Amino acid sequence: MATDGNSIPFSYVLSDQLLILAVDDDPIQREFCSVYLATPEGSVTTAASAEEGLALLATSAFDVALIDVDMPGMSGIEMVRRLRADPRFDDLPVMVITGREDMVSIDEAYAAGATSFMCKPVNWRLLGHQIRFMIRAHRALKAA
Repeated sequence: MATDGNSIPFSYVLSDQLLILAVDDDPIQREFCSVYLATPEGSVTTAASAEEGLALLATSAFDVALIDVDMPGMSGIEMVRRLRADPRFDDLPVMVITGREDMVSIDEAYAAGATSFMCKPVNWRLLGHQIRFMIRAHRALKAA
């Protein structure tokens, strides 16, 4: 294992086989998702819009969805509402990631059905840990 200069061994936070869908209109954010969250066991598929994300979800299975709020066309909040209205996605952990951090935006995301919320700029290591926790919690609920 490589180290980060502080003699702490580097390890992937996401070590399970995971298929992540990242929906964001910003190409840089999509690239960062692909670079920072992909692992030897897991992969990241990106979508540039909520509409594209919904189309991918209709044809492929994902373990988690990361959704930006402010996008042209359908907003991320509307995408979350549509996912939660469809029983096929009851077990899909959904994290809303946005530059907004006001109470209204947070409440709106959770009211729409978000599992978790993160503000930009993204701390990619923290995001990896939060994804791992969401997956673990969803698997525990499913098993109960």
